[in-house]
Amino acid sequence: MDILRFITAGSVDDGKSTLIGRLLYDSKNILIDQLEALEKQSKNKNENGVDLAILTDGLRAEREQGITIDVAYRYFSTPKRKFIIADAPGHIQYTRNMITGASNSQLIVILIDARQGVIEQTRRHSIIASLLKMKNVVVAINKMDLVDYSEEVFNDIKAQYQLVAKKLGLENIHYFPISAFHGDNIVERSENMLWYEGSTLLDFLENVEVNQNKEFENPRFQVQYVIRPQTDELHDYRGYAGEVISGVYKKGDEITVLPQNIQTKISKVETGGKEVDSVFTNQPAVLHIEDDIDISRGDFLVKSENLPKVENEIEAVVCWLDKKELNEGNKYFIQHKSKVLKTIIKKIEYKIDVNTLEKTPVSESVKLNEVVKVRLKTASPLVFDSFEESNATGNAVLIDETSNSTVGAVMIL
Repeated sequence: MDILRFITAGSVDDGKSTLIGRLLYDSKNILIDQLEALEKQSKNKNENGVDLAILTDGLRAEREQGITIDVAYRYFSTPKRKFIIADAPGHIQYTRNMITGASNSQLIVILIDARQGVIEQTRRHSIIASLLKMKNVVVAINKMDLVDYSEEVFNDIKAQYQLVAKKLGLENIHYFPISAFHGDNIVERSENMLWYEGSTLLDFLENVEVNQNKEFENPRFQVQYVIRPQTDELHDYRGYAGEVISGVYKKGDEITVLPQNIQTKISKVETGGKEVDSVFTNQPAVLHIEDDIDISRGDFLVKSENLPKVENEIEAVVCWLDKKELNEGNKYFIQHKSKVLKTIIKKIEYKIDVNTLEKTPVSESVKLNEVVKVRLKTASPLVFDSFEESNATGNAVLIDETSNSTVGAVMIL
């Protein structure tokens, strides 16, 4: 059973947390003791006597104010698929939370209040979706019960959003008229909107094809651990363990070890402790090679066609996550999956306005929640694909050398 990771986004009070609560509640993914606690804490009760938003708003301040502050992750499953949901805050000062939550998501659900239509926050979250190259966008027009389930209102908002999507180059957009509070068109079809002929939101989420790594077929495998037992029975055993990021690996494949740029062949493929003929995207595997080559954690084993880039100067978009400001000349660690290297901010080229996508010069330090285009120089060559080609091999994080905290989310250009 595969996993779908998606994020909900929208303005304050658009009903993101209620929508997630409804998905969990109606798909029978809430335990009895959770229901009892819900009933005691609920202020804004629905017809079942519970406030579904409390399921995701875990911080006390969130429950008191009725808002979402930090990204909340919730897990549930149906017979068809497992789901990981990120509930992102709608406030502008939590842009970093929105970007970090969306960076690992395969799909974004943008909620629009049917009474408000497309507003500035809708545009801003759509801009972030376009910046992160989201392959699927779901527009859930919520609170349809407050506009008398009007088809005309739904069509007007759909037309408004189509203009936004066209300007940003967003594709694969799907529209749903819903009421998270009453459950219309979320798990069950609504009797109140017989004019709507599409699927329910859950049915769509169960069936949408979203595996981005499958679309990127160039084989990529990064070493996470070198297995060298050196016991009597496994005296010569040397395997390179990791996850197949994309593509297929088979015994006999010609591969290139990067960044060393040395050619060799795969002599054996293992998964789950057994030798197999081949391994595929997202499978954990141990690869053995014919030649004795010095390979370390973070090195790549790739098929010899369509090689990734190997450079120590890279251009990237960075979302700044730290209260300590970013300046040219600052030194950090860059972590690219298993690889950690020292890096320096060689140049800050411009700032990207997350409300308009306009590029503006940087006259001072880069502050928390700001998004900038930078040029980085790493201590040794980095192996990567662009973020647009492959989300998996095109993202990284910047880590503060002294505090060891994550300070920047990196999308490599």
